[in-house]
Amino acid sequence: MNLILIFLGMLILCINMILSKKSFKLRGKVSTFECGFDSLSLIRVPFSIQFYLISIIFLVFDVEITLILPVVKLFKLKELSFKFIFYFILAILLGGVYYELKEGSLSWV
Repeated sequence: MNLILIFLGMLILCINMILSKKSFKLRGKVSTFECGFDSLSLIRVPFSIQFYLISIIFLVFDVEITLILPVVKLFKLKELSFKFIFYFILAILLGGVYYELKEGSLSWV
């Protein structure tokens, strides 16, 4: 029984290899694609620091927002302390966004 299963598995793999042969006629389809950049060019291409800063800011604020979203469920509770903590954290987030805007980190120009 095991021999039949092994043979069947090998047969399926061989059929897959036969049916899925790819033709490499076009060089563009075979070459790698790196986010719109030509991967065969120079390795040391200038990288925009502004793009790096925006991605870090996005990451920080994204994590903070995902941590705040479950707190919305706590608004059904009658305790005022949960609402105070939520508004305090929200004020810190908005203060951070205001600081980033004032500093100019969020401008592309």
